[in-house]
Amino acid sequence: MAHDRYISPFSTRYASDEMQFLFSEDHKFRTWRRLWIALAKAERKQGLQITEEQIAELEAHAEDINYEDAERREREVRHDVMSHVYAYGLQCPKAAGIIHLGATSCYVGDNTDVLIMKEALQVVRRKLLNVMAELARFAEQYKDLPCLAYTHLQPAQLTTVGKRACLWLNELYMDYEEVEHRMSHLALLGSKGTTGTQASFMELFEGDSARIQAVEAEIASQLGFDRVVPVSGQTYSRKMDYQVASVLSGIAQSASKFAYDMRLLASFKEMEEPFEKKQIGSSAMPYKRNPMRCERIDALARYVMTDALNPALTTSCQFFERTLDDSANKRIAMAEAFLGVDAILNIMMNVCDGLVVYDKVIRQRVMNELPFMATENIMMDAVKRGGNRQELHERLRVHSQAAARHVKEEGGSNDLLSRLSADPAFQMNLEEMESILQPERFTGRCSEQVEAYLREVIRPVLEANADLLGEKQEMKV
Repeated sequence: MAHDRYISPFSTRYASDEMQFLFSEDHKFRTWRRLWIALAKAERKQGLQITEEQIAELEAHAEDINYEDAERREREVRHDVMSHVYAYGLQCPKAAGIIHLGATSCYVGDNTDVLIMKEALQVVRRKLLNVMAELARFAEQYKDLPCLAYTHLQPAQLTTVGKRACLWLNELYMDYEEVEHRMSHLALLGSKGTTGTQASFMELFEGDSARIQAVEAEIASQLGFDRVVPVSGQTYSRKMDYQVASVLSGIAQSASKFAYDMRLLASFKEMEEPFEKKQIGSSAMPYKRNPMRCERIDALARYVMTDALNPALTTSCQFFERTLDDSANKRIAMAEAFLGVDAILNIMMNVCDGLVVYDKVIRQRVMNELPFMATENIMMDAVKRGGNRQELHERLRVHSQAAARHVKEEGGSNDLLSRLSADPAFQMNLEEMESILQPERFTGRCSEQVEAYLREVIRPVLEANADLLGEKQEMKV
């Protein structure tokens, strides 16, 4: 590894080798050659003078790219596509004259971008499903464990640990649906020509529109697509990039929300991400167990969410049939959005596979707050014993605020029940009031909701994709 120049942390610390390969030059240029072969086959099928021998020669050199020839030529002509046409022609002298026939640079550039986005979305989809599977398992395991629920980051009522996991899971499921939708709507640019009019193909095929359309359909079929964009300038609309980046941003948003919640729960000492035996939490404070995995998720998610603005701005300023100010931006923005989400899902998979739950701390925190939450139940019981609802409500307000002051200002424990049991208006002793404080009575339909959600929404998806599940991820650094 070179240490005297900038190297992207996506390459060294975060993104997987699998995702990095998809955005590598090797994969890009091999895809260009796949597209040139597909074009030649489609044109031959529609009657152009292209021989099987020429196509066989192209196929024989589809993978062994002669980079030195291409790089030397690019220094001369300053055009990457034509440099690779030239280099391919050196390896395929019989086919040199028909490579890229009728096409413009965006035939290989844009179609390759779409192919790579589809492949990358397949990787994202697989990893997303594995995170969902881990959270589903966790939700089932802890569907009955009561814990504090929060509104405004203040204790509200109770939920369960498993129900909260379903909230995380449901946002990922929404992202999964978006991934499915976007993958099903991706379309190749096809062979549209210099300004999208297919004028060069009209010349090649002597004005026969049916044959031109057949060429496009054949190219799409060879590359696993059932359609091409219906109309374009020289490029496909950059809105397609924005739509894909928006899906990735959505995943980043969901992962970030999960990670922020986990960081708060770690601060409460209720839950933690995995912490390895020899892991160091702080250089100065050896006792610390910093939530570095979730912090990394939040950091990368912030980058991906911000990055999604790039294709939006690019889309908005493409003059007429195209300009080239998209190129330098999109080759960075789209690649890094995918690399960022890949890293996020890898970390999230690792975290969800080893979530730590401290049920005794959770119970303690619940019991500290439960007297406040049980006041309505206590009031109803007191009404049944002959009390006045309005008067009891006022007494509860006064006693609750006094107990809260005792906790916050004097550092005492929550003594609300003692205060209420000493008030004759409630006609209940301390033991009777404490019998009401069973956390499981305050979680509503949490367990049923978890079971129904997993059964009706999540498990059908996981079962349909069972062959993709079981993936594990180790942290790189």
